[in-house]
Amino acid sequence: MASTRDEAKLGSLKSPNVLFILLDDLGWADLGSYGSQQIETPHLDQLARSGMRFTEAYAGHTVCAPSRCVLMTGKHSGNARIRGNSGRKPLLLEDMTVAEVFKQEGYTTGGFGKWGLGVMGSSGAPLKQGFDTFFGYYNQSHAHTYYPSFLIKDGSPFLLPGNARENGYEHLKASIDTRKEINAVFKKDVARGPKKGAVQTTNSFGDDREFSQYLILDETLDFIKKNRNNPFFCYAAWTPPHSAYHIPENDASWLMYQDKPWSLEARVHAAFISMTDRHIGQLLSLLDELQLVENTVVFFMSDNGASKRFEGELDSSGPLRGNKRSMHDGGIKSPLIVSWPGTIQANAISSHITYSADFFPTVVELIGGDESMVTDVDGLSLAPTLFGNHQDQKKHDYLYWEWPDTNGKWGKFPQALRHHHWKLVRLNPEDPWQLYDLSVDIGEQTNLADKHPKMIADANEWISKNTSRP
Repeated sequence: MASTRDEAKLGSLKSPNVLFILLDDLGWADLGSYGSQQIETPHLDQLARSGMRFTEAYAGHTVCAPSRCVLMTGKHSGNARIRGNSGRKPLLLEDMTVAEVFKQEGYTTGGFGKWGLGVMGSSGAPLKQGFDTFFGYYNQSHAHTYYPSFLIKDGSPFLLPGNARENGYEHLKASIDTRKEINAVFKKDVARGPKKGAVQTTNSFGDDREFSQYLILDETLDFIKKNRNNPFFCYAAWTPPHSAYHIPENDASWLMYQDKPWSLEARVHAAFISMTDRHIGQLLSLLDELQLVENTVVFFMSDNGASKRFEGELDSSGPLRGNKRSMHDGGIKSPLIVSWPGTIQANAISSHITYSADFFPTVVELIGGDESMVTDVDGLSLAPTLFGNHQDQKKHDYLYWEWPDTNGKWGKFPQALRHHHWKLVRLNPEDPWQLYDLSVDIGEQTNLADKHPKMIADANEWISKNTSRP
């Protein structure tokens, strides 16, 4: 891949650090740099000014686990290992992840937050998929509480005794020894979580419950400090603003929004976003303090659309149709910011159509990896766009999403394609396609399928040739 890298721009930066920040259920319009009028995100807005902001970027899926699978493996959801969101199916050992790419190139790899691609002891556990260390939640359902009885650190339970007592484990042992015990605690955490109510007291108010995001932030910062002299990949897959909507009552970001005339969930959603913005500011300040800014590429995006639209309050989906679980753009379109001061032009805006499967081949190119690593991926490297070589940028003919294990109003097997400025959506394979011209209909309101039968036929042919059944 060395021949395609821009050596003049890379200079001596042969092994740049990579920090990938992934938020959970962040809406496309939830940041100031993407049009939010309600939520304060000064650090992310500054990150956008320091690098490139993409206006036509998409997550790999409309829900958690399959979206993360697309990101980690570079394969769209019609070819990826994990296509549903049950939390039971893991990656297999033969699946190549982006973390393994970094490992092969001599990087130290750390993950912090939500994994979702394999539980403890499975083939999909992070330490079997290229990570040297991982702290947080392995099963995405466990991340539905910010006050769990335990998190997981490097494959073993990391007990949080104060939370355990709150969740009904008054005498939880110093260690959890068996899979049966782990499952019992996990199930009670998921079923109960912290007591009802969106705002919780914290240590400073005299109890010993611990808010998971604070712990995960500390581990993320510590990883960067420990590896300041080594090339590293830091995957900060943080859970906010995903529900449950629990936030410490003395958190500075909650205090910003507690009196807003919105629903309680909207207030906590906004506070979560400003809180993670504050935490991202701490990461960026640390990079500056350690003099790592010019040798660190920072990526930022969401795993899918906002859990709710919060219309008339936050307007998290903006003009887009739908939200999380929908195959319309409100469910899959994402902010994407990439910053690398001194290498990527500041204040750049790109309308290049991209999705999270592109991260894998982009990384291979940025760190000078073996091009054989990208022979079995669906993504295309963004490096030409990042370096300003737009004439060399390969473009997708189609982006593709599917969800084979859903039901109800979202359909039994919803699918979507992005074909240049066209968007195709259907709820079930036996249903007719809906077709929208996004160049004039960003809200996907006018169905033009009847006027473009060849485009429909071409899309069906592409699906038959470019997807596989698991």
